[in-house]
Amino acid sequence: MNKNLQEGLTLAKELDATLKGKTVNCDVIIGTPFIHLAKVVEAIDTHKIGVAAQNCADKASGAYTGEVSAEMVASTGAKYVILGHSERRAYYHETPEILKQKVILALANGLTPIFCIGEVLAEREAEKHFEIVKSQLQESLFDLSSEDFSKLILAYEPVWAIGTGKTATPEQAQEMHAFIRKTIAEKYGDEVADNTSILYGGSANASNAKELFANPDVDGGLIGGASLSVDKFMPIIEAF
Repeated sequence: MNKNLQEGLTLAKELDATLKGKTVNCDVIIGTPFIHLAKVVEAIDTHKIGVAAQNCADKASGAYTGEVSAEMVASTGAKYVILGHSERRAYYHETPEILKQKVILALANGLTPIFCIGEVLAEREAEKHFEIVKSQLQESLFDLSSEDFSKLILAYEPVWAIGTGKTATPEQAQEMHAFIRKTIAEKYGDEVADNTSILYGGSANASNAKELFANPDVDGGLIGGASLSVDKFMPIIEAF
């Protein structure tokens, strides 16, 4: 929940201008608040920068005042939606069942879910991190057909490393990403697992991005505070 409409548009246009004429080795997607979506889609080259909503409703339509449906998100021209973010789980009590419904609706409306999973500090310290992440995958995603699962992007967020200044070490990130890929392979087979993008989200920034992205199973980043200025975001994009 950063930047008003005018500020958000300025940031998007600045990123768009900076990327013009540059060749980058990764997809770049910006996840804006709902009120920015339609304007941002119009203001930038969406072949170069994808646009994501940060959430959508678990209902298709109806008397749910204040909610924004997957269909509404898709109608703005946005192609992605972030679901299951640790803050949505923690502050808004989004359950695996609610998230399962959101994923189904997002896919039905042609959106690519960027689905977040990850453990909190107490779970990591109790050495339950693998168990927690596996259950988050199983409970919200493993009823999907292999064709639908293949449309997802996953993001691993060690919740203890978000905004705390702590970052998982590259070894910890790789260990968990490899575990996630193995869990997907057990359910959907190696081909689906190998083709699933798994992003790392937990205080990734310009100084640690290169080392994180060098891991074989870390396919990118879900960037928080460091994406709020082009000067901080560009070095992360260029770390590929």
